[in-house]
Order: sequence, then C-alpha cells, then structure tokens
Amino acid sequence: MNHDLIIARYGEIGLKSPKIRSRFEKKLVKNIKATFECEVDRNQGRIYIHPKDFEDGIEKLNRVFGVVSYSPAISTNATYEDIDETLAKYTEDLIDENLIDENTKFAIKCRRVGTHDFTSQEMAAHCGGVVRSVVSAPVDLTNPDLTIFVEIRENRAFIYHEKIRGPGGLPLGTQGKVVVLLSSGIDSPVAAYLMMKRGCEVIALHCNNDPFSGPKVTELFNRLVDQLNIYAQGVPIKKRVIDYGQYLQAAKNNAPEKMTCVLCKSGMYHIAEKLAQKLGADAIVDGSSVGQVASQTLSNILATRYGVDMPILSPLIGLDKEEITEIAKDIGTFEISKIDDGGCSAVPKYPETKADLKRVKEACESMNQDAEVDKAFQKIRKLD
Repeated sequence: MNHDLIIARYGEIGLKSPKIRSRFEKKLVKNIKATFECEVDRNQGRIYIHPKDFEDGIEKLNRVFGVVSYSPAISTNATYEDIDETLAKYTEDLIDENLIDENTKFAIKCRRVGTHDFTSQEMAAHCGGVVRSVVSAPVDLTNPDLTIFVEIRENRAFIYHEKIRGPGGLPLGTQGKVVVLLSSGIDSPVAAYLMMKRGCEVIALHCNNDPFSGPKVTELFNRLVDQLNIYAQGVPIKKRVIDYGQYLQAAKNNAPEKMTCVLCKSGMYHIAEKLAQKLGADAIVDGSSVGQVASQTLSNILATRYGVDMPILSPLIGLDKEEITEIAKDIGTFEISKIDDGGCSAVPKYPETKADLKRVKEACESMNQDAEVDKAFQKIRKLD
C-alpha cells in the first residue's frame, strides 16, 4: 500500500479555547517532529504528517502524547474522477494484501468539511459503487468486516481503512514541570509515564541509598529513564541524584528502627520540594498506591507528607499491583524494574504501619539538628 501521509487526531485538545487549542496543537506538532523526521501540516482539527521514513513514523507515532488515533492514508483531489481512480487502486491494493475479497462485508464512511456539490451520503454511496466495480464484495453498513474511510476536506480527499490507537492525553510540555521520585521499582516509572501523558515535563529525582543499597539501583534508574525518554521526545526527562545514605543513617540514629521507612519517605518529599522550587516545578509525584507497602498506609501517607507545602501527586493511588504491572509491561519498564537490585538493607524487620504524626514531627526535629542531614539536602546534583 503506497500511503503518502499519516492523519493524526487528537481528543480533549479540541475542547480547549481557540487560543489554548492553537498553543497545544503547535506543541504537539513540535513533539511529533522531534520523534521522527517529517513534515507536518495542521488544518481544521487534523494533523497531516509526511514522514521521511513511513514505517518509522507509523511505529513511533504511538509514543507521542496527545495523539488519540492515526491512520496511514492516500490523498487525492476532491473530484469524482480523482477519487474514483484513487479508490479503485486502493481497493486493488486491499485485495493484494488479502484484506478484501468477494466474501468480505464492507462499508464506506464519508465525512466532509467545506462546500461541495455532493453530500456525504451521496459520496459514500458513489464510493461503494467504485469498490464493487473492483471486487464483488457485499455491503454491510451495520457489521462490516472492513470499513473504508473517505475524508474530504475542502479540495483534498483522503482514503484509509485503519485507525491505530495512540497514547492519548495532552502534548508533553503543556502542563508545567513535576519532580518525580523515581526508584528502580515497578511503580514510580508508571507514575512518571502517567504524568507525562497528562502533559507534564518530568524531572526524575533518584535517591542513592549507598551504603544501604548497591550500585545496581542507580544503573536501573538510568535504564528506566532511558526507556521513559522514548515517550519524551521534544521534552526529555531531566535527571537529578542525591546521595541519600547520610540522611538514612540519621533517620536510624534519631528514631526507633521501625520508623525508618516513614522518615526516609518524609525526607525524600522535603528534598523533592527543594529541588522543585529550584527548578520551577509545580508538584511532586510518587508511585504510592494505598496499602501496597508499609509507608503507603493512610496514616503513613499523612505523616510522611507533613511539612511539605507543595502538592504531592500519586497517580497510582487507587490502582492495584496487577493494574500497575500491566501498564509497566505496555510501556517497556517492567522488564527493567523486575531485575534484582539487591534491595535496601535499612528496611526494618517490622516497619511502622500506623505512624503517629506527633512522634514523626519530634523525630524530624531531632534529625534537623544533625549536620549530616543538612549535608544530604545540599548534595542534589545532575546525573547525565
């Protein structure tokens, strides 16, 4: 099939005001161009893409947030003669690819934008006759095996039969920045992906727990960011790391052992807040899911977020592990996250599951007097 363009469609962008819609469309076009080499035109709610390498464009367009669906198409002039010739050839190609024969029930769906000397219904009926002149397939408008779409916009016509599902969401980079607490596990990369899908630029913060964890954790963090970056063309993820072992040791020194995980998570939020303020981010994101681990009970979620004045978003909060894992598999992070990273040796045998806010505040105040804690907060650096 000799397609000459890809038609991309968006969803909720079309609900925005004209000014916002135009801005979002421009950002979407910029992200598409950053993902693969192509020329792009915008026209009346459609984005027409002319990739240099067609197969590459088809493969990569499903990584561009904001694209709800897309179709490889053939274009021609919006006249009966040109549509007849192009559709007849298109039908022959469908036969060659075993997509239609005399037993295939088919339908034509026609949509028009602009002023023409025919209605959509008239053109659809006419196109059905063209297809039947090539192959004697039965028409079934209710339950077709194959639907051929004829889209006419002003003086151009587009013919296609596939609608490939895109990732949806909003164009990356239209909704501000967030700092994502990104570990080597399954959950936080999925949380980052979902925030990217909502248009947020991601700053990935990695807390290096050495000597309580090994170098494998940082290696996996880097691999996870590389995988997520295939969805972030045009707005690549920024990586930051903090050597967090000093802070974690201070937590163990200044509070009962069972509170280690609560204080560890609390410190991560405070560090993320400082980084967000420095880089102009508007929120912190983590991979919390209610009740999944000890630090994610409702009591502990309240206690760990005490004293943080910035919004903390948890896009996985109502999902179970199976649902999160399915998303991780779909986006390619699961195989990386399931690699054994050696774990964290600071985790107590019996972690606190119902932290008392007063006790957490007292422990944090005690830790604030520890010089090692201040050193940890000052050591956020780039990880490139």
